[in-house]
Amino acid sequence: MPPKNNKGGVNAKGSSAKQEDLTKTQTVYERAQAVYDLTRPPYDKEREELGGLHNLSTVEKTAYANWFCTAPEEYSYLPKKAQKELWKQVNESNRPLRRGQIDKPRPDQWGRDKNGRNIGDYTVQQYEQRIETQAQLTCVKALGRSFASKRLFASKGLVDSSTGEKYTLTEEDIKAEKERRKEMAALTRALYGVKMGPYSSDPEWDDVVPIPQMEPEGALAAIAYPEDYDEAMSYLRAVMAAKEYSPRCLKLTEHVISMNPAHYTVWLYRFANIQHLDMPLLDELEWLNEVALDYLKNYQIWHHRQLLLDHYYPTIADTPDEVKRFARSERAFVMQMFAEDAKNYHVWSYRQYLTRKLGMWENEAHGELDSLEGMIDDDVRNNSAWSHRFFLVFSNPRYATPDSHATEPDPQVPADIIDREVAYAQAKIALAPQNQSPWNYLRGVLVKGGRKLGSVQVFVEQYVDNLGDAEKEQVRSSHALEHLADIYEEAGDKEKADLCWKRLGEKWDRIRLGYWEWKRRSMKAASS
Repeated sequence: MPPKNNKGGVNAKGSSAKQEDLTKTQTVYERAQAVYDLTRPPYDKEREELGGLHNLSTVEKTAYANWFCTAPEEYSYLPKKAQKELWKQVNESNRPLRRGQIDKPRPDQWGRDKNGRNIGDYTVQQYEQRIETQAQLTCVKALGRSFASKRLFASKGLVDSSTGEKYTLTEEDIKAEKERRKEMAALTRALYGVKMGPYSSDPEWDDVVPIPQMEPEGALAAIAYPEDYDEAMSYLRAVMAAKEYSPRCLKLTEHVISMNPAHYTVWLYRFANIQHLDMPLLDELEWLNEVALDYLKNYQIWHHRQLLLDHYYPTIADTPDEVKRFARSERAFVMQMFAEDAKNYHVWSYRQYLTRKLGMWENEAHGELDSLEGMIDDDVRNNSAWSHRFFLVFSNPRYATPDSHATEPDPQVPADIIDREVAYAQAKIALAPQNQSPWNYLRGVLVKGGRKLGSVQVFVEQYVDNLGDAEKEQVRSSHALEHLADIYEEAGDKEKADLCWKRLGEKWDRIRLGYWEWKRRSMKAASS
């Protein structure tokens, strides 16, 4: 039988010394190496260093062989006398008995952490902390699996054998799982540097398998999407492929739009959700107004708004008062947008669409013309407002010819309206003669009314005095001089028309000299 341990002998001292060796280690690898050295068989290190068993001395070979025979499965076959002799020799060799041999450690066997650092280089304290964090993550995952099982049992209507009641999933269960997912995300990121996004961390999305963006192999310029956007788009592709329309999908589109408001596909999918869910229009408009004010130049917002109105309008079309109320609310928001950018093309396009859709032609009923006049009074150079006024006046289905082009006469337009618009344009020209917008508007009104440009010759000439007289010539508006040239050409007075274009190129609009010279040549070529 094995000898009794001699607490005061060499073994006790050796054990104390080797424990001291362990405390001196700094890293995980160093400690593993020290443990390996302490648990190696007697003479194994010497055998390894000397290049094999044959290089050991006779005494060392005997001690080495005796060590192997100390295993219970070996010495149990020896006679009692032989066992006694074996243990005597082992005891005399003064070597500790260890049979729990371990593999020789490798510096890289623990792998690397999220920063690429070799875990074998961790201090013992750092490694113990990592192990503790891994244990926490394992526990949280186990609780998560328990939640998943309970949810599955509840969905199938199974009965809990311990209580005899059906499994149910409460709001508290879901809330607790969400908190666990947050903890799991934090632990996973701390350990492995893997970020769990809001959707992979949300139990509500567990049933969705995300579809990641597949970049072609060897892509010349692969897009580096932000992690949150990449995850949200992966889930969006999945629900779109499944043709799912639900409140959670609506929230998903809102999230994607907040990150990329120009993504037209997500806008179309959002509208499809609104259609299927029969969502109240006003709720969507309230959200959409905030988005529009944040992204003033975004086209998709206004296209989405048009789709909403097309979807909603049939429900109010037979109620004129409701149409007027909605028209007022929409114009109020449009004016709010114009307060941010009075020449926003997308908003003006929507206003034109709104006028057609809701029939906002008559000023008495909707006040659209009054609203426009207010904008022109605020900024007489707002060409967008002038353009919308022209559309509003000359596209009115009450008197305008359907599909009449903007540059062709429309005999259906009443003369009093033409007179009114001519007077309006002239009044605004008087405020800012060098402003091109009312001059263009005046020309368009005359064309629509089928009137000659010469019908306003007296008005135009008041802005041009002593043309051609180098000392007395005064031109208060280069646009008036251009208009006057067209009047003279229309009347057949080529000489005066040529003089107008010549003076424009020489003095009053020299930046377009080439254009005026072309006008002169064109007129001469036409008359020859």
